Amino acid sequence: MTSKTQTETLLVPVANPETTARVLDTAIDIARGQSTRIVVLHVVEVPPQVPLSAGDSLIEDDGEAVRLLDEAVEQAEDAGVAVESRMRYARDIATGIVGAVDVHSADALLVGWRGRPRRRDIILGSFLDRILGEAPCDVFVKRIRTPSRDVDSILVPVAGGPHCEVAVELAGTIASQRDAAVHLLHVTHPDADDSTQEDTSSLLRGYDSLLTDFDISVESTTIRSDHVAGAITDETPNHELTILGATRDPFLKRMLVGSVAEGVGRAAASSVILTRNAPQDKTDE
Repeated sequence: MTSKTQTETLLVPVANPETTARVLDTAIDIARGQSTRIVVLHVVEVPPQVPLSAGDSLIEDDGEAVRLLDEAVEQAEDAGVAVESRMRYARDIATGIVGAVDVHSADALLVGWRGRPRRRDIILGSFLDRILGEAPCDVFVKRIRTPSRDVDSILVPVAGGPHCEVAVELAGTIASQRDAAVHLLHVTHPDADDSTQEDTSSLLRGYDSLLTDFDISVESTTIRSDHVAGAITDETPNHELTILGATRDPFLKRMLVGSVAEGVGRAAASSVILTRNAPQDKTDE
């Protein structure tokens, strides 16, 4: 995640009234910390027998979708964040969201995740899997677990790779807006030798350096365990938010978030944000 300018955009699809406010909390933190604007999106799924141009006819008579967008916009405006709302009609939700990334030249996408039980060949959910595989921008997937909206401590498991850097920088952004501490955690094998420990110390120093521009408290810890996901999950009750990057490459080969990130995302006691960096051909690298 690169440093944002006022012209850059965070796209936030909304659909669930029970979680929209909490997703917008994170969107607002990102927008404030990165000086970017928010585009709140609601996708209306249009069946094949109905022309896309007739999508307006599918909006509920009670105007729930419109109210959801209006409430999201009001929340962002009350926080002093530049925001606009859009309704989009598509044959399916994933197509609508990925298409909106291009239409609005979004630099990042923040989506909610219900954390339903995994099904065969579906990791996070059918539309989320497609978004992770196809969206040409940074993707943040948030699962809300804790009842409180306060964030005092953010856990960031680190192991290496570009998705991990995005997670650390996102943690710094949110922590700077919440006056929260960031706790970097690395899990190493119980039989790790001195050379491995030196590599671990160097790894943690590198991630710590990504947070030097944020006026926040940072702590680094190494624990030994032969079960990485379990060790991380055991630490999550001590923090209100856990942010971690993809643990496997590549997303585009449908490996998606990998077993560790997925496992923590489902089992963590805290709310969780899973991060995926923009595909390499969309970055400056």
